[in-house]
Amino acid sequence: MSESDEKRRPASVSTYPENMDGSFGLCGWLIIIFSVLLIIITLPFSIWACMKTVKEYERSIIFRLGRILRGEARGPGLFFILPCTDSIINVDMRTITFDIPLQEVLTKDSVTVSVEGVVYYRVKNAKLVVANITNADSATRLLAQTTLRNVLGTKSLAELLSDREQIALSMELSLDVASEAWGIKVERVEIKDVKLPHQLQKAMAAEAEAAREARAKVITAYGEMNASRALKEASLVIAESPAALQLRYLQTLNTIAAEKNSTIIFPLPMEMFAGFVRSSPDAKAFP
Repeated sequence: MSESDEKRRPASVSTYPENMDGSFGLCGWLIIIFSVLLIIITLPFSIWACMKTVKEYERSIIFRLGRILRGEARGPGLFFILPCTDSIINVDMRTITFDIPLQEVLTKDSVTVSVEGVVYYRVKNAKLVVANITNADSATRLLAQTTLRNVLGTKSLAELLSDREQIALSMELSLDVASEAWGIKVERVEIKDVKLPHQLQKAMAAEAEAAREARAKVITAYGEMNASRALKEASLVIAESPAALQLRYLQTLNTIAAEKNSTIIFPLPMEMFAGFVRSSPDAKAFP
């Protein structure tokens, strides 16, 4: 183990399985010798009681007269034990997944939210799992619930909704350090769901709707401004070239003929109305 790992290890971590002296005492050695002699006498029938096998994803911890044997955990495959003095405990080394139940958390800005999560962990040291804690799975579940509340209590609602990955990473580091003494390796933590109060959801929805309407009005005004600029430029072009007005007029007729075939249009030049405009009593109103 590196020096940094030793500094990070909590003071309460026990290294009992690694530092045991393996001494059974005089009585213990007599019992072991008697067991070996009994196995030899009853051969070949006793060989079936001495052979044990474990699966690829399991490791076996052997207790001899109540003491854990030195060395690595046994497995996978075939190994031998003394049936009169030895007992074994199998430990599953596969990754285990569990859901963190719905937790009500008070955020930093005093908003009550309900949060669910999921944790992935596996057994890193089978001896520590057996010797240092009664139920590693239950302890990891309870620790995950407590860590979730502690971490989210230091975050505001905006941070909780936007920085889920950072919160999950912080939880993973906290759980990994705390469960190291149990031989547990936390591989991944995810925030699965965040449930907000109904009134807060309505307020946030109203705020988002108002923001969208404001952006829509700005976009509409910007479009009208661009359209007015384009119309101004078009009027300048038409004013410089009178033929452009006639071409635009013919284009409009073509469009109307394509959409409404029953409509008949008779084009009349505007100069025909000049005499009527001058003779009317409201001629001063016209330029």
